[in-house]
Amino acid sequence: MSQPQPPRLQPHQGAEQGVVPEKHRGPVVLRRGQVKPGTTDERLLDARGSSDWVHTDPWRVLRIQSEFVEGFGLLAELPRSVSVFGSARTPPGHPDYDAGYALGAALARAGYAAITGGGPGVMEAVNRGAQEAGGLSVGLGIELPFEQELNAWVDIGLNCRYFFARKTMFVKYAQAFVILPGGFGTLDELFEALTLVQTRKVTRFPVILFGTAYWSGLLTWIRDVMLPAGKIAPHDLDLITLTDDVEEAVAVIAAADHEPS
Repeated sequence: MSQPQPPRLQPHQGAEQGVVPEKHRGPVVLRRGQVKPGTTDERLLDARGSSDWVHTDPWRVLRIQSEFVEGFGLLAELPRSVSVFGSARTPPGHPDYDAGYALGAALARAGYAAITGGGPGVMEAVNRGAQEAGGLSVGLGIELPFEQELNAWVDIGLNCRYFFARKTMFVKYAQAFVILPGGFGTLDELFEALTLVQTRKVTRFPVILFGTAYWSGLLTWIRDVMLPAGKIAPHDLDLITLTDDVEEAVAVIAAADHEPS
């Protein structure tokens, strides 16, 4: 059965076409010369600054706490949801973009909300597929040195300052992870999920790699290098499902979702 394809988009108008530099800091918007380098995460983790910064750390705890409170309050009443990850660099018309769109639509038809990082590329494709199929589309953005707005197909959005708070939202409100081809950020999210499942911090939680050609080399290395070296157990290989089929991915999620506790 043919999978739905997204309409073609016009190229995004970037900074080279005169967009004013802009940074969001919670409810505050800064533009032009007021945009300073660095992010909240960077300042938190920087040990090289003046010792005066030490005295601000207890106050940072309140900001961190507020991020969790805002996220929990916003997402507490989500329906069953699936977190989907993939590259922000994937353009419309690329096979991975089309796969993300089809996956978002299939999740919506199966009754799941689609949660992404809310950015462009694969994230946009998944949000778009879910939204245009009548499902709920969620975006969890992150403050970055290069400002990244939530894409236009996000219905419910949260802009996070801290990666660890954002990761908690991805896991807490999802029944599964689906990982499409991506870079370092995608790999970070993949191994975060595998660690949580391996250590039984979360249970009945499918981790699905979508794209056999892209992910097969990684799985071969895990099986042929990590396993013989004794770094993982044989049953850890069963934590991952590899597929190129949207309907298979949704079926794996639904089967795990309906297993008795």
